Amino acid sequence: MAKWERIAADWREKIHSGELQPGIKLPNEQALKAEYGVSLPVVRQALDTLEAEGLVDRLHGRGTFVRAPRQPVRRSPERYQWEKDRARLPESQRRRTGATERDTGLTMQDLEFSAEYRTVPASAELARTFGVPVGAKMLQRIYRTGSRRERVPLSLNTSYMVYDVAAENPALLDAHNEPWPGGTQHQLLTIGIELDRIVDEITARPPRPEEAEALSLPPGVSVLILRKISIDTNDCVVEVSNVVLPGDRTEFVYTTKLARWSE
Repeated sequence: MAKWERIAADWREKIHSGELQPGIKLPNEQALKAEYGVSLPVVRQALDTLEAEGLVDRLHGRGTFVRAPRQPVRRSPERYQWEKDRARLPESQRRRTGATERDTGLTMQDLEFSAEYRTVPASAELARTFGVPVGAKMLQRIYRTGSRRERVPLSLNTSYMVYDVAAENPALLDAHNEPWPGGTQHQLLTIGIELDRIVDEITARPPRPEEAEALSLPPGVSVLILRKISIDTNDCVVEVSNVVLPGDRTEFVYTTKLARWSE
């Protein structure tokens, strides 16, 4: 094990074990250099590693501090059937909780939500996905949901629907109606659309500067890009969401049931 790895491992264990609580300041670089008998570049490489793992915050002129763990999100395909089952429940039941609460274990009172609606022309990619002409009028919906404790979004979600389809229910064009009880599947139900399947396409990449800032990402942390394509029972794409999720606190869980070999 390299010297910087040993230093990082020591402090990682102290943080994970709870010996060091969030907000505790680590010894400065000179003190760590003396403690481990190494050079400053070795100490800095160890601290760089801890920062990239989201375990510490390095504040210029103030020092290095143990970072409070961020709210984890555990997302599985079962959420979509759960949403579909809820879509036909009475509004009083739909208002009690939503998919974000299911994924995080938080309550509605724990969360902050914002929505922004606008109209945009269909890009070549959206036109191809929805089967509409390039430039067709689309309803773009930008959602941000985060923990009140952290004041940081859990994800950056941008959703698209064909404007004329959404306009069949004028209430779907007004961001003031968000958060909508029952989410997108209930919104679609109000215009007679039932979903047949949802396709998740997941990729990873470095964050763009604005994404890193919005999600408060440590240096070196990637984002996960979830492209969610909702397809109705007539085999038409009715909604596409591009969701940017922080790689340091998002977990995707997929269980695939396999058919048994016949005896």
